[in-house]
Amino acid sequence: MSRIGKEPIKVPANVQVSIEGQLVKVKGPKGQLERELHPTVKASQSGDEIKVELVSTGRGDVKFHGLSRTLVNNMVLGVSTGFTKSLSLVGVGYRAALEGKGLNMTLGYSHPIKVPEVEGITFAVEKNTTVTVSGASKELVGQIAANIRKLRPPEPYHGKGVRYTDERILTKVGKAAGKK
Repeated sequence: MSRIGKEPIKVPANVQVSIEGQLVKVKGPKGQLERELHPTVKASQSGDEIKVELVSTGRGDVKFHGLSRTLVNNMVLGVSTGFTKSLSLVGVGYRAALEGKGLNMTLGYSHPIKVPEVEGITFAVEKNTTVTVSGASKELVGQIAANIRKLRPPEPYHGKGVRYTDERILTKVGKAAGKK
């Protein structure tokens, strides 16, 4: 039995939840999300709490209990408070600028890189070197931030590149000069 799956989900007053079979829809001030739950679990709402329960307890079915509860909880948190990821651009001449609702990034290549706008995601740029990705869907915010990081991953000798703000890069020592 999943310890996480057993916990009820508290729904804030400004969030509306509707459950129709396996489809869970959550609407709040930051947006609207919906997700189809796995057939081995079912969600039920009573008052300001949502419970996710197992329907079948087969060998491979138990693993979806905690996962489904966490996904629904992230939906509730996302539409009420939202999620953010912050990225830092480290390197000479590396910068970002907002272009419409998308990003225009200079990352040391011969051309600027344009990151198109994505529905439900907002970008913010501070001091030309810090990009903040925010939105209601934790999954989408994380994926967009990972895609931006993949444009120029941090290299191990000087640490230049795009990194998460709280990420620590272990740098390697270069060649030893004058070693015989």
